[in-house]
Amino acid sequence: MIKPEDQYAGRRVTVMGLGRFGGGVGVTRFLVERGADVLVTDTLPADDLADSVAQLDGYAGVGFRLGEHNVSDFTTCDLLVVNPAVKPGNRFVRAAQAAGVEITSEIRLLVRHLPNRLRTIGVTGSAGKSTVTAMIGHVLNQNRTSRDREEADPSLIAAPRCWVGGNIGGSLLERVDEIGLNDWMVLELSSFMLEGLRDDKWSPHIAVVTNVSPNHLDWHGSMSAYTDAKRTLATFQKPDDILVLGDDSARDLIRPAAGVKVASRTGDVGELSVPGLHNRRNAAIAATAVRAAIDAEAEVSALATFPGLPHRLQHVAEREKVRYYNDSKSTTPEAATLAIEAFKAHTVRIILGGSDKGSDLAPLARFAAEHCVGVYTIGTTGDAVADAAQAYEPPTGRPESCGAVAWPPPTATVRRCGTLDAAMDAIAADVKAGENVVLSPGCASWDQFVNYEKRGDAFVARVRSK
Repeated sequence: MIKPEDQYAGRRVTVMGLGRFGGGVGVTRFLVERGADVLVTDTLPADDLADSVAQLDGYAGVGFRLGEHNVSDFTTCDLLVVNPAVKPGNRFVRAAQAAGVEITSEIRLLVRHLPNRLRTIGVTGSAGKSTVTAMIGHVLNQNRTSRDREEADPSLIAAPRCWVGGNIGGSLLERVDEIGLNDWMVLELSSFMLEGLRDDKWSPHIAVVTNVSPNHLDWHGSMSAYTDAKRTLATFQKPDDILVLGDDSARDLIRPAAGVKVASRTGDVGELSVPGLHNRRNAAIAATAVRAAIDAEAEVSALATFPGLPHRLQHVAEREKVRYYNDSKSTTPEAATLAIEAFKAHTVRIILGGSDKGSDLAPLARFAAEHCVGVYTIGTTGDAVADAAQAYEPPTGRPESCGAVAWPPPTATVRRCGTLDAAMDAIAADVKAGENVVLSPGCASWDQFVNYEKRGDAFVARVRSK
């Protein structure tokens, strides 16, 4: 392990990308506290970044260039820390490369300073990686009194804990000195992050790939390049490391390195508090990783108490026998369809619509009309969703499998609401005991909210204000 305090003092560092939500704050603090002179640069103007800038108040040695990038900031520094969302081929990064500047990212710095690679679990995938990461962390922190703890060298650490970071949660760089030699580190690793880790030839001791399907192709340029980034998680594993593969797509596309043990998702996980078949699959993957980490027979019953992640089918409250779920992270039709499938048919009043990303929303609208009791549309795409839902007609002919069920099946009530508040007002008038109210828009939020988190927060605030 390289001691952080030994290598940054007096160095000139440019941090590329502060972000509205403080993405560059943690790495900036980490570097300044170790004696570096840091320039933070972002193309967004200062007014848009006021909250992030405020988080660096009082830190001497921090300068800002906001509203623009200047090439000299990238060519005259000793170290460039690049936000993982910056696309390959960025001209400022290319200028730094041509000038021989060392280039890294926050996740690469964190990995560099972790005390023990044999206690690392990395999770990636096209879907489910955040939930699987959080599930693993939840179970490992619930199992801190396991045999693994009893066998730990008490001179190293008294009570191993689990740290969760990477693409999920805030920066762990600021807390790297607190991470013990026997602590577990669970990292959610996006394809963007993995691109950089490839340069370091680093893979975790336990690599978890949930699935691989087309995503972020605008950033990577092709499915081949995207898949190559995902493969990085396993490419540099060493003999006796472990690779957990979640489904057929992962097994088909991810190959283990020599001597690596492969563990495919197996077994039942018992009762869960988060709904949906996809969450059962996520839990099975998490359980496989936990058993690989601490004991082949490890107790994973703690999954039953996993509450879910904010904005991902998060159970918000139950009021008068009506359950409310925040799934604002659902920004694609496929995600909203999964949310509907998580509940018994004709028990969901769903809020659909938002910013138009060019997706075909008609199949989602028809599916919602068939399976939900109510569809409430909002945002730019709201009318198109409502039109498709209202045009849905159940198939003719009574299938033998429907037995005594009334035929044709009921179709959802469709209401054009425009805004989230109007949708909640309409639902309040319609909802009945035993039903589920679900915000799962299937669209981005940018027409009415800064991001999906703000949209979800507005829904949660409205539910809890009752």
